Amino acid sequence: MSDTKVVLDHDDVRRTLVRIAHEIVEKNPEVRDLALVGIQRRGAVLAARLHQLLKDLLDADIPLGEVDIAFYRDDLGRAGRAEAPVLHSTNLDFDVDGKTIVIVDDVLYTGRTVRAAIEAIFDYGRPAKVQLAVLADRGHRELPIRPDYVGKNLPTSRTERVDVRVTELDGVDEVAIREQEEVPA
Repeated sequence: MSDTKVVLDHDDVRRTLVRIAHEIVEKNPEVRDLALVGIQRRGAVLAARLHQLLKDLLDADIPLGEVDIAFYRDDLGRAGRAEAPVLHSTNLDFDVDGKTIVIVDDVLYTGRTVRAAIEAIFDYGRPAKVQLAVLADRGHRELPIRPDYVGKNLPTSRTERVDVRVTELDGVDEVAIREQEEVPA
């Protein structure tokens, strides 16, 4: 097994989400137009946590949704990707038209997942604005996508992997970097 370096532990993740929630409030004074949408799976968990923090800060309940990007991926059916996508739920039970949608994800890498999430959201309507909040930004963008809210910038090489674990799914909150056994294509 390769070496793993934990860069954010449970307390760091909590503090980071609190900071991001404050930044969202500061940048979006019109809370009635605000909505959060988490990218399945860990982005949806982080969005739910941010939702609770925003609810506490604003004393208002803003819409919360989650989106599955499996069928919006641009590598579906391409050579080298033999496995079928794992499907999760999409739940956008509010009108996205005219809203400021804050997409929440765990790690920003190439930007392709975020592009797919934007495409999925636009199938439900036309938001006024789309913002992006990520727990970790590891660089190596392939698309011109930039986060509005970043928990931690993690300069990495392509041979490294950033693993985000959340208590709800993995039993622990942490962000770790480890060497991959093989480099993705």
